[in-house]
Amino acid sequence: MTRRRHSRTPETAAYDQACRRWNGKPYYSLDCYLKQQFGEKIYKVAIDGGMTCPNRDGTKGISGCSFCSAGGSGEFAVTRKASSSGSFSPDPGIVTRQIDEGIKRLRSGRKYCGERYIAYFQSYSNTYAPVSYLRSLYQEALTHPQTAALSIATRPDCFSPEIYELLSECQQQKPVWVELGLQTMHDSTACIIHRGYPLSCFDATVRELRRRGIPVIVHVILGLPGEDHHQMLQTIRYLNETGISGIKLQLLHILKGTALAEDFEKGTITPLTKDEYIAILLDCIAHLSPDIVIHRITGDGPKDLLLAPAWSMKKREILNTIMHQMKVQHLYQGCQINETGQRQHFSCPVHEKEAPL
Repeated sequence: MTRRRHSRTPETAAYDQACRRWNGKPYYSLDCYLKQQFGEKIYKVAIDGGMTCPNRDGTKGISGCSFCSAGGSGEFAVTRKASSSGSFSPDPGIVTRQIDEGIKRLRSGRKYCGERYIAYFQSYSNTYAPVSYLRSLYQEALTHPQTAALSIATRPDCFSPEIYELLSECQQQKPVWVELGLQTMHDSTACIIHRGYPLSCFDATVRELRRRGIPVIVHVILGLPGEDHHQMLQTIRYLNETGISGIKLQLLHILKGTALAEDFEKGTITPLTKDEYIAILLDCIAHLSPDIVIHRITGDGPKDLLLAPAWSMKKREILNTIMHQMKVQHLYQGCQINETGQRQHFSCPVHEKEAPL
């Protein structure tokens, strides 16, 4: 009996090739990148550096970005009390204790999670402090025997020449990444969410970090108030031209105690449905340059703080649906940039006229 051969369409062949390239996934995942760089999966250990944010301490605002929780988006870090403005003093051992506790948490309930970790300064803005204080924190993290790399989450308006130099010094010891919370390229949306800085500030910071060879990972939120599908894709196309190394794509979570929560309770904003989010996300991935590492395609809203959308709590189900839809539609990262697979030149429509944010 002769077996019937199923003909493969060009779309199927291209999808399969992408999956082979990226260890079974149709996009360049962080897991794939880490295995390429370190030979194994490396987990992040979240650290609270005891800092605050210029959008909270009165420098630019007092309540932070409208989506940001009181924990400065660091609910999964080992908690410590944040320093009040101007009262930074090194606490020897505080970083080591947090790394050790974070490793202990990771290992509980897991058979094996490796021997090396990424020290992730997550809470608030982790370059918003005197250089001497930052140096003490970064060096303690870098010298921990199980630290493989350092990841620093911050804002693009929290840099100085001295901080750039400090990061360059750290980069000589172990890999250092900087994570910037852009959320959107549109300054009009930035005003709505009280981001507090213009796109030109982000551009300048990325250029300086890249000049020093420091990889930049950018946070983008899908479903921000007032943004449509086209505007979200504009942010992706813009980022393709900035030379960033990685991206975190995340659904807008509405958390208790935030300005967005007040708007949600008034009925003035509506979060994306599951189908809407997945459709937008797939389009973003399809238009994203294939050399940009995708660190996240959804997100975790703390269960005790999450108001909406409730469907986002079913993370495994969401991820399975995303992967299924990519397979069914033969979608993979960068497949809709152009036929050659090269980055499509994107002329930014405008750096919208800068207004006080």
